[in-house]
Amino acid sequence: MLNIDELKFDEKGLIPAIVADAESGKVLTLAYMNRESLKISMEKQLTCFWSRSRQELWLKGETSGNYQHIVSITADCDRDALLVKVEKDGPACHTGADSCFNDLVWESDERHEFTLEGLMELLKGRKTEKKEGSYTTYLFEKGLDKILKKVGEECTEVIISAKDQDKPNTIYEIADLTYHVMVLMIEAGISLEDIHKELASRHVIDHKVKQEKMN
Repeated sequence: MLNIDELKFDEKGLIPAIVADAESGKVLTLAYMNRESLKISMEKQLTCFWSRSRQELWLKGETSGNYQHIVSITADCDRDALLVKVEKDGPACHTGADSCFNDLVWESDERHEFTLEGLMELLKGRKTEKKEGSYTTYLFEKGLDKILKKVGEECTEVIISAKDQDKPNTIYEIADLTYHVMVLMIEAGISLEDIHKELASRHVIDHKVKQEKMN
């Protein structure tokens, strides 16, 4: 683990800190830290920056309540930039947006970024703004029983493919199952964040059990 003294701060004593959502990997903001704000960040486990415009320390969320709870801080290979992964209490941008990066400058016509969050938003749209001919809209219109039936069918398909040790088809069927489970989540009012928090709580419990066994 690096010592702060091994980091390379610029001539003004600052180092850029890229803040990203620990769950989704989405970049939230770019800010700057000095030695003091970095130490405060690690001590409080909350992001603290140096405001270049106000020339003062700035604990993110102190006035808005949108704190950023630090999961990890990693230096790049040159040790002159930081990646700060966080779990956030609210929007990262002062405009109220989830991220400071929203104004698209250019996008490839051939390559499109895929995220589970983006898929969830698309599926939600199929429920609120019904699209004719959409299979997802069809599932929502048929209701919970139909969705549960499809989840059950896809579970069976995954089991059969895995039992046959057919990796390509198992991947295909797991993708189908994931899609139908996400439709179920929307129908039941469950978010990806809900699942993330549940899994994270289990990880903490598992980690404690391992520590106890080692002791």
